[in-house]
Amino acid sequence: MNVDLPLVRRLEAMGLRAWPAKNVLYDGAWQLRVTAGHPSKRLNSLAVLDRSDIADMEIRLEKAKRHYAAFGRPLLIRETPLTPPEIGEYLAAEGAEAFDESLVMTLDLNGFQAADAVELLPSQDVGRFVDASLAINPIAGLTKAGLAEVVTAIKPAHGLFIREDDKPYAVGLAVHDFDMAGIEAFAVAEDARGKGHGRKLAAAMLRWTKGRGARMAWLQVTAKNAAAIALYKSLGFAEAYRYRYWREQQ
Repeated sequence: MNVDLPLVRRLEAMGLRAWPAKNVLYDGAWQLRVTAGHPSKRLNSLAVLDRSDIADMEIRLEKAKRHYAAFGRPLLIRETPLTPPEIGEYLAAEGAEAFDESLVMTLDLNGFQAADAVELLPSQDVGRFVDASLAINPIAGLTKAGLAEVVTAIKPAHGLFIREDDKPYAVGLAVHDFDMAGIEAFAVAEDARGKGHGRKLAAAMLRWTKGRGARMAWLQVTAKNAAAIALYKSLGFAEAYRYRYWREQQ
């Protein structure tokens, strides 16, 4: 598919602000993100933000490997359309493996109609959101403190959305940044899936961001999550580009 590189650059910048890493080091256009309290690959990987920045590639990759080792992390490289193709070619030749492909999807909010949205106002209670999120979607190695650290570091305006009865069954985080809105940490409890809860929550989040003036929404979803992709497509989202990770063979 044809990729809109200026849009990719905007979305990559939005993603950094919507899901911020604790430590960010720049080496030219190479961005090294580390977050000790959260195991997310997005928060603990190297991304190259300019397709022309390949000078001293092998030396810089070795330096990056040492940088992550100092934090007790392996070197993961997040390959997007902005990544110089020479890096992927070099990694493949060195026996590294590519894994965990994800889609970045966008939606034009100008024509979005939130007919399925529930009446739901966002919360600013980080502790309540974190508890609900971990109850619905526990992640190995992620603690309440680790998730709270990421959420509280978000600088743009954002809303924390929770749907619950006796217990929470759907959560999501919407970040409004200039004319764009990102959907993060979206999850529906396993026993609540297939009942329309996810669609209603997503629509409520999109309606909130549109009401604040956002004109485009975006989200990221793993390519293996066919159910989520189908939901997002039904709301009008379309694929903008894909990314994947590289690591040394295990």
